[in-house]
Amino acid sequence: MVSLLQHVAIDCADAYALSLFWSSVTDSPTHPEDGPGAEETQVLLAEGPVLHFNQVPETKTIKNRIHLCLRPETSRDQEVDRLLGIGATFVADHRNPDGSGWVILADPEGNEFCVLRSDSDRPDL
Repeated sequence: MVSLLQHVAIDCADAYALSLFWSSVTDSPTHPEDGPGAEETQVLLAEGPVLHFNQVPETKTIKNRIHLCLRPETSRDQEVDRLLGIGATFVADHRNPDGSGWVILADPEGNEFCVLRSDSDRPDL
């Protein structure tokens, strides 16, 4: 027997606002019953687990112990620019001259995530 991954839960101060950001990141809809003021919201990904946002009273104080890694359909650099444009903030650049590596961004509540290189950025594909 095994367990299936159902949700990736993310604590936050404003569940609805953060779900709208991640809905834009993933181009996936929020749950139709979610709205402003909801203490729990979801982004319904086409594949894989649901992103579940829990509103909590405490703020984020340290680096995430678990984070999301995104592989964009466009180039990594184009996706980083897009994400910065919709509200992400830059944290660190770990891109290498050979094109490998990743960029660390944070969502509007400071949760770090990585943008990996896309398939089109990989010369061996």
